[in-house]
Amino acid sequence: MAGSSLTSSVRDRFQRPLHDLRISVMDRCNFRCPYCMPEATYHEHFRFLEPKERLSFDEIVRVARAAVSLGVTKLRLTGGEPLLRPELPSLVRRLVDIPGVEDVALTTNGVLLDRHALALKDAGLGRVTVSLDSLDPAIFSRMSGGRAQLEPVLTAIEKANALSFFGGVKVNTVVQRGVNDTGVEDLAARFRHTGIIVRFIEYMDVGTRNHWELKEVVPSRDLVAQLNARWPLEPLGPQYQGEVARRYRYQDSGGEVGFISSVTAPFCGDCSRARLSSDGQIYTCLFASKGTDLRGILRGDADDDALREQLASVWRGRTDRYSEERVAGETNPASHRIEMNYIGG
Repeated sequence: MAGSSLTSSVRDRFQRPLHDLRISVMDRCNFRCPYCMPEATYHEHFRFLEPKERLSFDEIVRVARAAVSLGVTKLRLTGGEPLLRPELPSLVRRLVDIPGVEDVALTTNGVLLDRHALALKDAGLGRVTVSLDSLDPAIFSRMSGGRAQLEPVLTAIEKANALSFFGGVKVNTVVQRGVNDTGVEDLAARFRHTGIIVRFIEYMDVGTRNHWELKEVVPSRDLVAQLNARWPLEPLGPQYQGEVARRYRYQDSGGEVGFISSVTAPFCGDCSRARLSSDGQIYTCLFASKGTDLRGILRGDADDDALREQLASVWRGRTDRYSEERVAGETNPASHRIEMNYIGG
């Protein structure tokens, strides 16, 4: 991948730079996780986007190029489930080749990863993150909406790790009290000494359909204390400005573990991420209630300069700090927000 970004980063009203673009390539998913796409809402008759409504690869690359010219260096492909999008490695290859891109990553539920891992690696994909909420087959099934089995996902994680992706393999675990919180130590134990980094994520009020309640959040500080009692930990510094996970090293050289604490310890002040939905809306916060349409620009007569200026204008006007406002009681957690399957995690 090429070197640093072509220009200095555009900054929002709180002087936060634009460094990361998360690209949802597919609104559909083969899971029905209750905290993201509950079956009661996303049933067999739910209307997902038609193929023509999703951005094409050409359109995605245009947006990515515009974003890189404004300071973006990191691209992450998300969904829904991104591996449901046909020919995804070809998009990876095109994104990797954009001058200024330093990192292209993928977040997946892992079910289809085994069959695509080698092609993704050959295309230049730098990092893979697999969502895995439990090692208990029954709990895993419950948290995937009964749509998958555990063993194929574990096999895919091991295969991806064996391929030695440049930036490594991570496992993301959303911890929900009373659902999967008793399995935290099992997950940590499974991936210690493997080079795979587990990141425990506080259960968030993303979207409006998961019936989120604060009492279901397990604070990261409690998980740090729990793991530290079994395997002593020591904190690590951030690898770059705006890193969302707080990193720890096992003192016995067992590897690394991370904690993402957007509920109890918000990191809005360093947030440098924009999100592109599969239908071409740009969002400046995971908890946004509305986006700005770029698909109309992409499919109209506007040139790349106009696209770039629109994207820059959106970021310059950004004031989002939802998680900090939630903690301070300045916002209503039940207000309308975009659902996570449209803009990724």
